[in-house]
Amino acid sequence: MGKTTEQLVRIAAAGGGFYVSSSKTTEQLVRIAAAASTSGAKIVVKGASNKTTEQLVRIAAAGKGSVMFDLSE
Repeated sequence: MGKTTEQLVRIAAAGGGFYVSSSKTTEQLVRIAAAASTSGAKIVVKGASNKTTEQLVRIAAAGKGSVMFDLSE
């Protein structure tokens, strides 16, 4: 069973890194990325080519270096 956005935010804030699907909304990914930036956790957004460049920039800015995008799919 998948985790809710709130659960992923808590995990990232605690320092846990993980892969997350780009099927989450941009706002959800921004929240997760921001939480990761506070703890240094690394987040990989899979299927990120489905998002626009502007959306990816928003997520990246929130993550402050904690987010990687899988653009190969």
